[in-house]
This record gives sequence, C-alpha cells and structure tokens, in this order.
Amino acid sequence: MRLTNGFDASASALTAQRLRMDVISSNIANAETTRANFVNGRYEPYKRKLVVLEPNAKSFADVLNGQLNGKASSPGVKASRIIEDQTPSKLVYNPSHPDADENGYVKMPNVDVLKEMVDMISASRSYEANVTALNATKGMYMKALEIGK
Repeated sequence: MRLTNGFDASASALTAQRLRMDVISSNIANAETTRANFVNGRYEPYKRKLVVLEPNAKSFADVLNGQLNGKASSPGVKASRIIEDQTPSKLVYNPSHPDADENGYVKMPNVDVLKEMVDMISASRSYEANVTALNATKGMYMKALEIGK
C-alpha cells in the first residue's frame, strides 16, 4: 500500500465532481435551447447530460489481489462516460415560437432546473467533503513528520 493512496482517492474524486459540476452547469445553461442537434432534417432540443462514475478498482478481490501481488490499482473513482438522458422532451404550447410544429407545440429540453440545482448541491458537497479528506490526510502526514524529528 502506498502512502499517497489517500491523496490519490481524494484527487480522483475532486476531478470527477468537478466534471459533474461542469456538466450540470451546461444542462442549466441549455434548459431553454430548442435547436441543439440537427437530426433527420430538423432541429432537436438539447438533451440533458449525465456523468457516469465508476470505481477505479473492479472489485474488492481485484484490490486485494493487487495488494498481494504488488500491482495495486489506483484508488478512487473515474468518470467513465457522459451519457444523454433519454427522458422525452417536454411539449409546450406556444404557436408563435419559431420551432413550433403544425399544432403549435414546441419540443423543449428534458432539463428540470430544480433537479439540476439539487444535483449541483450534491456535487458541490461531495467536492467539499473530498477537500476535507485531502486536508485530513495532509494533516496526518504533517503530524507523522513532526514525530519523526
């Protein structure tokens, strides 16, 4: 086990949560964008995006075997991909909108700003918790170095 495992785990989590906050910000910014993608000869509204996070280690057995064999995997998480939310677009009646269909309905993005704000608070709190963990790890190292003097 390396001494920097605590730093590595917190650093990977900070990077992942920062990406989550960036994607959430993009969702909020595009909550009213009706012309994001050109598909089949017509514009489609923006689709909400989500970050998929996965652990760096596949399973506990992999971590244990890696430690025993001296080939430890990096602790923490990684953003494996960004996916589009497949929730259907909202239909809003607005016949004067330039993107309205023949019945007067406009396809709006599937972004719920309230849900995005809750996700942003969650990502922000996770980021703050990892900063606290990083500082605690640093504090332990500093104490250990003081004792060795």
